[in-house]
Amino acid sequence: MKVVAINGKRSCEIVERPVPTPRENYVLVKILCAPMCTEVGDYRKGSIGEQLGHEAAGEVVEVARPGRFKVADRVVVMPQNGCGRCELCVAGEHIHCANPRSPSEVCGCTTGRATYAEYCIQQDWLLYPAPDGISIEHASMACCGLGPTFNAAERMNLCATDLLLVSGLGPVGLGAVINGIVRGAQVFGLESNPYRAGLALELGATAVFDPSDPELEHKVLECTRGKKFDKAIEASSAQDAPAKLVQLLRPGGHLASVGWGGPVRMADAVYRGLTIHGVWHWNHLRHGGKMARTLEMAQPLLDKSITHRFPLDRVKDAWELQLTGACGKVVLAPWG
Repeated sequence: MKVVAINGKRSCEIVERPVPTPRENYVLVKILCAPMCTEVGDYRKGSIGEQLGHEAAGEVVEVARPGRFKVADRVVVMPQNGCGRCELCVAGEHIHCANPRSPSEVCGCTTGRATYAEYCIQQDWLLYPAPDGISIEHASMACCGLGPTFNAAERMNLCATDLLLVSGLGPVGLGAVINGIVRGAQVFGLESNPYRAGLALELGATAVFDPSDPELEHKVLECTRGKKFDKAIEASSAQDAPAKLVQLLRPGGHLASVGWGGPVRMADAVYRGLTIHGVWHWNHLRHGGKMARTLEMAQPLLDKSITHRFPLDRVKDAWELQLTGACGKVVLAPWG
């Protein structure tokens, strides 16, 4: 099978590797859509390797034993490999599992976990069934496209009466805009990249502000008629972003961070009575039905947020585009 490998700074190649054989509760998936995410940083730095990609959607082509899925089922591949037995995994929080399984040890292979490839393997309980009536491309957004900020919205109980501020309108932050719009919230953004700011407005954001503007708070309050935000989602990973959001939240507000930004002064959070949520991924066992409804309602917005598609052998072009910032969510189509 074809697999993407980084072989130097801003350099990559397509290599041939054996198709992995699933064992025990693992399933072999033919990848039809692989959304691109943080791997662009590895490409820029030249982190040599071929374990690239953690998002995918496709079709089951082989099962090791009868289980949750059968051949030809459409599925979304969840990231990471929980043990499936601990309290966190049983509760659907596998992303925090302290003793994950090793697919290479279980299946006796050195390939199969990268999703910048034609095939991958995953445990059957870590596959999410692609909802009926949803394209496989749209279903793939149940990974990082919508997933982390969907969880943030759940944790904060985001609703139609809320003013939501999203910091960082890259592919994940744009997903936050979509989740907010689907739930009826009034959404605002912080973003300095003109392309992404424009895309957020096209998705339905009310206004987007430059986070470096020295008059940011004044302009925000002017736009919101003096109201501060009820909820905020940090998706930029900028060092000063979390502290900035704290100042823009109303007393008793909620801040959810899906990024890896800088510190928040706890005294500020305590004084303002804020609730802070650390969010990484979403719970597909507990909230699968609600995600299916979100995907269905968000389809026109997903068509706008997925701005570019590339075949696997043009992954270098895709990465170079990502480095410009002039894109929303970019996806690879390994089979053309």
